[in-house]
Amino acid sequence: MTQTSDTVTWLTQEAYDQLKAELDHLSGPARIEIAKKIEQAREEGDLKENAGYHAAKEEQGKQEARVRQLTQLLQNAQVGAPPADNGVVSPGMVVTIAFDGDESDTMTFLLASREFATSDIETYSPQSPLGAGVLGKKAGEDAEYELPNGRKAMVRVLEAKPYQAA
Repeated sequence: MTQTSDTVTWLTQEAYDQLKAELDHLSGPARIEIAKKIEQAREEGDLKENAGYHAAKEEQGKQEARVRQLTQLLQNAQVGAPPADNGVVSPGMVVTIAFDGDESDTMTFLLASREFATSDIETYSPQSPLGAGVLGKKAGEDAEYELPNGRKAMVRVLEAKPYQAA
């Protein structure tokens, strides 16, 4: 994959299909279900003191936010084959870094959307400070990123390989 835009999310076909199924459910059957809950709660009377109505409306709001999030994610998804195995850090790569150039203090993570997070490897978003700092770097290059406390940290990219699902 040559595109490294902040808005692109690399997904396997399996991950894309799973997210698409969730979106289809939320924007179809789940919408109908929440509308029925709201209507039933309305029939109970005074909406100001109707906890069921307020809970259903809150659930509807969360559901609609997830629909918007999934829609945007899937519109910007790069689906299919993993990125090129050229050593350049891009979404869909497993990246190994060394902190402050100390090759005994390393970390390996998947650079991908949080939607693609797996239990077998830690995942960092390309929009995260560390992810943005290493994006586009090659093995052997240094990258700087901002820590939560506002200070800067340096890492060296040791390796970047396409992710292979276990």
